[in-house]
Amino acid sequence: MFTDRDLEQFKVMGVDVASVDDQINRFKTGFPYLEIANFATNGKGISVVEASDYDKYITAWDEYCKSGHSIIKFVPASGAASRMFKDLFEFIQGRSDLSDNDFVRFFFDNIQKFAFFEDLNAACVTKKGLDVKSLIHNKQYKDILEIFLLKDGLNYGGLPKGLLKFHSYENRNRTPVEEHLVEGSQYAKSADGEVVLHFTVSPEHRSLFQDLINVVLVDYEKALNVKFNVSFSEQKKKTDTIAVDKDNLPFRDGQNLLFRPGGHGALIENLNDLSSDVIFIKNIDNVVPDKFKQEETFYKKLLAGYLVDIQTRVFRYLELIDSGVYSREELLEILYFLQDELNVKNPDTKYLEDAELVLYLQRKLNRPIRVCGMVKNVGEAGGGPFFAVNADGTVSLQILESSQIDLSDPVKKDLFTSGTHFNPVDIVCAVKDYKGEKFNLIDYIDINTGFISEKTKEGRALKALELPGLWNGAMSDWNTVFVEVPLGTFNPVKSVNDLLRKEHLSNA
Repeated sequence: MFTDRDLEQFKVMGVDVASVDDQINRFKTGFPYLEIANFATNGKGISVVEASDYDKYITAWDEYCKSGHSIIKFVPASGAASRMFKDLFEFIQGRSDLSDNDFVRFFFDNIQKFAFFEDLNAACVTKKGLDVKSLIHNKQYKDILEIFLLKDGLNYGGLPKGLLKFHSYENRNRTPVEEHLVEGSQYAKSADGEVVLHFTVSPEHRSLFQDLINVVLVDYEKALNVKFNVSFSEQKKKTDTIAVDKDNLPFRDGQNLLFRPGGHGALIENLNDLSSDVIFIKNIDNVVPDKFKQEETFYKKLLAGYLVDIQTRVFRYLELIDSGVYSREELLEILYFLQDELNVKNPDTKYLEDAELVLYLQRKLNRPIRVCGMVKNVGEAGGGPFFAVNADGTVSLQILESSQIDLSDPVKKDLFTSGTHFNPVDIVCAVKDYKGEKFNLIDYIDINTGFISEKTKEGRALKALELPGLWNGAMSDWNTVFVEVPLGTFNPVKSVNDLLRKEHLSNA
C-alpha cells in the first residue's frame, strides 16, 4: 500500500507504518460509543463547596504557592479566529444591505465600543481616506469589513484569537494573551514571584505571538511586580493523522499522502512535555477585563486548593500502602475515599481479597489528578460531565462530547440531554506521583475514543480522523473531580459581537 516515498514521508513526520495502519483500520471500524451510567450533577459527581469551606481551600492554595512548588498555566491558542467573523464574511460575500441582517447591523451600531476600533479607524483613513464614521455614512459597509478582516487591512479574519484586541483600557487595549498574563499573576505566582505561561500556537503565527510578548512583557512585569516566563509550542507533526477517501484508501495530494492535524487532543503531547507540579488549563478566549477578574481569581484558587487537598490525601494513602502496615479498616477508608471523593465505582471490590484490594487501590489512586470546574448548563454546545463505564468495568467521571454517546439509543439520549452542567474548560491538573516523579500522560489516553469527520480537499471528498480530545479521551484514565463554579467564570468569545456583552466591556 505504501511506496518508498511514503516511507520517507513517515520518517520525516516521526510516525511508523503500524500507527498509520491502525488509523486506516479505525476509519473502517469507527470508534465505539462510550457506555454512560448517568450524568453528573450536584451531590452526585459534582461537588458544591460550601461558603464555610472557602477559606480552607483558598488558604491551602496560597500555602502551596509559598512552598516552592512549580506552577504553570497552559493555554491552547492555535485556533484561528475566522469563525468569530462568520456572519461578517457572509455579509461581504452577499448584499451590502443592513436592513435584513440583525447581526451585522448590531456590529456597526456599536462599532466604536470595540477595543480594535481605533486601529480599524486608522486603517480606514489610510486605505480609503475616510474614517469609519464617514464610510458608514456613505454606506460603505463592505469596504470597512474588508479592511477589518482581510490581509491587506487588519487581517482579523486570518489571525488567531489570542492576537486580537478584546478589551479596552485607558493606557493600552489588551489581547487575550495579555489578559492571560495578568490573570496568571493573580493565582499562578510561585514563591519567587515567577509566573509561568505556556501557549500552544500554530507555526505560521508563532513569530507574531513572540513579537507581542517582546513588546509588552517588561511593562506588565513592572506593573504587576512579577517575573513572567512565557514559552510556546506547536502541535507535533507526529500527531497528524492520515486522511482517506470514501473507500478508506489513503488520500493523496499529488504524490504525497495527505495528513491533517489530529485535533486538540494532540496537545496531550505538548502538555506531557511540561513538568510542573500543578498545571492550569484554560481556553484562550475565556478572559475578562480587570474589573471582572476578582471572581475569576477566587474560583481558580478554590479549584486549585481543592486539588491540593485531594492530592494530599491521595499521597498519604499511597504512602500508607507502601509502608505495608495498615489495617482492614484503613483499607476500607481508602476504598470509601476512592468511591465517594474520586467517584471511582467498582461493584466487584467486595469480592476482592485484601491483597487484591491493595493492588486495585494502588492502581486507581496512583494516577494524574484533575479538578474541573463545571457550570450550570445554559444551552452551550459541547461536552458535559458524566459517569462513564471504563474498559475494566469500573465507572468514573468523564467529560464527554455528544459524538462519544449513542444518541440513537433513547435512554442514552435522555441522559445526555438531561445533563445539568457544562464543561467550560476550567481545569487544574496535578501530573506528578507521590514520589515526585512525573506521570507519562500518554499512558492515560483512551485510544478508543476519537472522531471521524467528512471534509473536502480541492473539491475531492475525504475522511479525517481526530484524536481523543484533550479533556475527553486524552485524560480518560485520570482521577477526575468535578466542582461547581458560577456561570460568571465562563465568558468565551465565539462571535465578534460577544465582545459587546457587559462581561467584555471595561466601562459596562
